[in-house]
Amino acid sequence: MDKPLPQTLPDRSSSEERETFERCHADHRKVRSIILASMSNDLQKQYDRLDDVASILQCMKEVYPIPDRHTRYVATKEFFKAKMTEGSLVQEHGVKMLSLVEKLEDLKAGLKNDTYIDVILQSLPPSYDPFIVNFNMNGLEKSINELINMLVQYEGTIKKFAPSVLIGEASTSEAKGKRAGRWKRKKGKAKMKIVVVAKDTKIAPIAPMGMGKGKKRMGTQQ
Repeated sequence: MDKPLPQTLPDRSSSEERETFERCHADHRKVRSIILASMSNDLQKQYDRLDDVASILQCMKEVYPIPDRHTRYVATKEFFKAKMTEGSLVQEHGVKMLSLVEKLEDLKAGLKNDTYIDVILQSLPPSYDPFIVNFNMNGLEKSINELINMLVQYEGTIKKFAPSVLIGEASTSEAKGKRAGRWKRKKGKAKMKIVVVAKDTKIAPIAPMGMGKGKKRMGTQQ
């Protein structure tokens, strides 16, 4: 949208190229109409003479420039607060961080390469803690592209060994379950002692707590 569209196609263009050409121009006309509709009547008269979206946007930037200070603040905030979600692809996260670094460089943020590296490492999830410790202890000096490649290799290592760890944990849990089951079965097989009492035998009632010591129980036969 920020670049002018070609007005004509070569004579030998394919049907697919012509279809893409027409679709792009149709989309630009829609966007142009939306932009003009959001303006006041005076601004509509001023920008209606411009045929393409790129010209309208460029003219608006010149008339209403966005201060670099604010743009740099927004980009810096996004870069420092970026976090990679556990389980997502580190390459996608690395590309995102790299694009933010390039944007900050264009805005002359004045950050050093070491700062960029530190922020990228801090944005990683806990599963990358061993990598971060090793990277810092060895004092590695790497570019951002080299760091991303190293992270991709480490991600492959994590995925390679993760299944065996899970299997080991499952086996341990299963063994514990079996031991617990055996204990329950053994406990369930405990023998119960049965006392047979004659039909005519009189049984004295049990005295309350504290009345049985040194005293005759109530109802005890003499």
